[in-house]
Amino acid sequence: MRALIQRVRQAAVCVDEQIVGQIDQGLLILLGISHDDGPQDLQYTTEKCAHLRIFEDNQGKMNLSLLDIGGQALVVSQFTLYGDTSKGRRPGFSHAAPPEIAEKMYGEFVQQFRNLGIQTQTGIFGAHMQVEIHNDGPVTLMVESKNKRQ
Repeated sequence: MRALIQRVRQAAVCVDEQIVGQIDQGLLILLGISHDDGPQDLQYTTEKCAHLRIFEDNQGKMNLSLLDIGGQALVVSQFTLYGDTSKGRRPGFSHAAPPEIAEKMYGEFVQQFRNLGIQTQTGIFGAHMQVEIHNDGPVTLMVESKNKRQ
């Protein structure tokens, strides 16, 4: 599982020119799910994103997590995070999970965030979306469950 996270002052996602999800301070999470992701990948990625200390404390150091600041999350599905550009000029997506599996895991990720008490908005799975991001910093990081240390 891959989560491209961006610390934002605000973010919104639109479908057909209608806002379907919008947040103030928090994280925009672009979530990609691989065909071989399972419950452990889901748990790791959820915990890492919620607890990663990337918000500034009173001394201006990145010492606070999304939970610490009471921030919000906007989670948008993004299968292109598993695009393979190593061959040719058109990316291949054979590592991305099939839509029926990815949609289920995407929903579980969102629910786990909500279970942590994080106000969480979403895009619409599989829709063509426009995402508006007011990146704060900018701070952008990749969380990958397959790269975790034991």
